[in-house]
Amino acid sequence: MSLDNALYLVSVVSEVAVVVLLLYRHVWRTLPVFCVYCAWNLLSGAGLYTIFHFFPASYLTSYLAETAVDSALELGVLVELTWSVLRPFRASLPRGAFVVVGGLVVALGAAIWPFAVIPGFGSLPPEYHLLMRLQQTTSILRVLLFLALAGCSQLLSIGWRSRELQVVTGLGFYSLVSLVIAMLHTHHELGELYTHLDQVVVASYLCSLMYWVFCFAQKEPERREFSPQMQSMLLAVAGAARTTRLAMTDARSSEIRKNGKR
Repeated sequence: MSLDNALYLVSVVSEVAVVVLLLYRHVWRTLPVFCVYCAWNLLSGAGLYTIFHFFPASYLTSYLAETAVDSALELGVLVELTWSVLRPFRASLPRGAFVVVGGLVVALGAAIWPFAVIPGFGSLPPEYHLLMRLQQTTSILRVLLFLALAGCSQLLSIGWRSRELQVVTGLGFYSLVSLVIAMLHTHHELGELYTHLDQVVVASYLCSLMYWVFCFAQKEPERREFSPQMQSMLLAVAGAARTTRLAMTDARSSEIRKNGKR
């Protein structure tokens, strides 16, 4: 058996184990999008493997479609993780806070998009270029979220046994390796190692899966309350958002009254 096939088979077994543990631990109650993402990876991986071996002419189109769906789900996972971290304080947040959180994540992705270009890939066909940019944008987002949650773990009252940090750690590790390998692919002198570099990416994904298997096999501890500093900051942000919304509502009402008098 080739190394590629061995890595694929072990990855499938690990993905099945992750999905089973997610269901067993009822993680779908707090992180439903992540559960859908893991199930999608399992099914889409099997589908692409079948297409590659039996319908190679359709592989590129299928891979592009799979990447688009995968990127959308990953974006949803990042929004979900950010919102889940705020769980102890969500009752104090204004209505529409979830939309604001989602908008911030999407805006960050849009800001990264113009810079998610690896030198040497600009000459690729448009579909490959779009594929690479999608992958790099989501990879950078995942790494940034990992750094943010890990760096603010004390303020957010989360630890390495918290599901949010466990999920984003697996995503961040795999994404960081993917970014490094993508940069190495631009060096033509490493052309002979192209296949081996791709195997390193698969191996890093396998490591993330095994890490999740280890984490989800254990029961999550009770979530602690936010630190006083974090509570004060969130209250200030929520108050500012509420004040801005009321000011905009008053301004809109005044404008309507003026137009009515005319």
